[in-house]
Amino acid sequence: MHHMSHRCEFWIAVLAIGQMLLTGCGTPSLSPNASVAPHGHDKRSTRKVAALSPDPSTRRQAEAHAHYAAGVIHDMNDESDLALDEFYKAAMADPGNEPLVLELSRRFLQAKQTGKALEVLTNATAMPNASGTLFARLGMVYSQAGKNDLAIGANRTAIKKMPRFLAGYQNLFQVQIQNSQPGEALNTLERAAKQPETDAEFLIGLAELFSNFGRTVPAKNEAIKPLALDALTRAVKLNPANPVLRLRLADGLNLMGDIRRATEIYLQLLTKYADFPRVRDDVRARLADIYLRGSDQKHAVEQLEAMVRDDPANADAYLHLGRLAFEENKFDQAAEYFQKALLFRPDFQSTYYVLARVQIILEKNQEALATLEKARAKFPENFLTEFLSGLAYSGRKEYAQAVKHFTAAEVIARATDPKQLDENFYFQLGAVYERNGDYQQSEIYFQKCLEMSPDFAASLNYLGYMWADRGVKLDQARQMIEKAVKLEPKSAEFLDSLGWVLFKLDQPQPALEQMLKAVEFAKKPDATLYDHLGDIYSALKQPEKAREAWRKSLSIEPNEQIQKKLDSPTAK
Repeated sequence: MHHMSHRCEFWIAVLAIGQMLLTGCGTPSLSPNASVAPHGHDKRSTRKVAALSPDPSTRRQAEAHAHYAAGVIHDMNDESDLALDEFYKAAMADPGNEPLVLELSRRFLQAKQTGKALEVLTNATAMPNASGTLFARLGMVYSQAGKNDLAIGANRTAIKKMPRFLAGYQNLFQVQIQNSQPGEALNTLERAAKQPETDAEFLIGLAELFSNFGRTVPAKNEAIKPLALDALTRAVKLNPANPVLRLRLADGLNLMGDIRRATEIYLQLLTKYADFPRVRDDVRARLADIYLRGSDQKHAVEQLEAMVRDDPANADAYLHLGRLAFEENKFDQAAEYFQKALLFRPDFQSTYYVLARVQIILEKNQEALATLEKARAKFPENFLTEFLSGLAYSGRKEYAQAVKHFTAAEVIARATDPKQLDENFYFQLGAVYERNGDYQQSEIYFQKCLEMSPDFAASLNYLGYMWADRGVKLDQARQMIEKAVKLEPKSAEFLDSLGWVLFKLDQPQPALEQMLKAVEFAKKPDATLYDHLGDIYSALKQPEKAREAWRKSLSIEPNEQIQKKLDSPTAK
């Protein structure tokens, strides 16, 4: 049954080709020219005369038809090499058939048979009326073959024959850029820009070439912008209807910094082609990018939310929404968006880390550790996995585990990217060692942090407070804390440290002044501040105020040591 079907298809093809040969019709993409009877003449008599005529051109066309028909049959049987050979013979027999030559040269290039493509094209361009299109294609193939002089000549002929056809300029420009001739390349584009009555596609393509020139020769980037914008402005006046052209036009304006006109065209496309997913999604992505670059978060969010409504699996849109929510300190919302992004793109490594960071900020440290475990299972060990794990364990007050992961992060960074070991890293490592009770190591890392960044206020304060709380190096601690307060004079945390070190230096009155400032600037009630305030009032022999401060501290956070002070007979 299979063989019968195949044979049937074969004979249908043969009959179809025979009909084509009899009527002179061919396929639109790859067909030889055919002799057509003059209007009103009997076609049968024309065929008879043609068959008897010794005219060489008629015989060549008949030969071309035969080879073309054989090529079609081979194509239908998936015999691409045999088909190409027959089409080649057809094109060589009938070099005036431009559509056949162009399509065949494209196929030869696709098959990496540059020599065959050149042979077909040089044969076709030898014809008296060969078009600029053929010469432009010949110039491109010469360039691919490394024959730059011939490429330049062919492209110049293409421009001469068809001065409002961009391909000749484009190919010549590319050859000149490859030959490190930027001046000549710019001259080619400027010559194209002077052509009158060019269509929108020509002008948009020319603007893209100007932009390409700017990227290739950065020193000229600013100088070419007016030239590109002029071409785009001319294209805007032509008001092309084709949505692909309009999208390219808007992209060009956007790239050249004409955000207003680019946005107008994008919004027009969005309105007109809202029911065409590909156009709609591309336009929304571009609008979102414009709004993001312009810090217009409201409109950026509108476009991104529309994108995920139309395509709930759009991981990129969720990522942008997550970053915007993060920047606005909407951490719950950011976490939700990042989780959705990972759901649809589980191999996007950096999303695991930004999600874990948000979860740590939200004090959801166990969830952060679970996120990092997923990353650890999918990707090789790296600095971020270990560093964020250290932060999460520190948030859980499991300081020994935190030290373990921070140490692992340090080892990885030393081996792969030492720049990651900056002052922020050493600040975190110093803090976790202090909380783990290893004050000697903590001091080493805080000092390392301050060597890298002497004005790191948080580190100045932390190390100074650590010394003050332990009653050691008090004068040095005071200097560090005073420097931190000078850098951030309204920091309740730093003012508390300054009050505390003054208290440790037996200066309770100055200590009280700083502690009252700390209470004033605190964004929310802090148990430690009121505990310190109570101690200072007690040292100043003001027991009622001391008890009031300790009671406020206990109301914020229960603490046995403070309760003992409140219950002590000396506090009454």
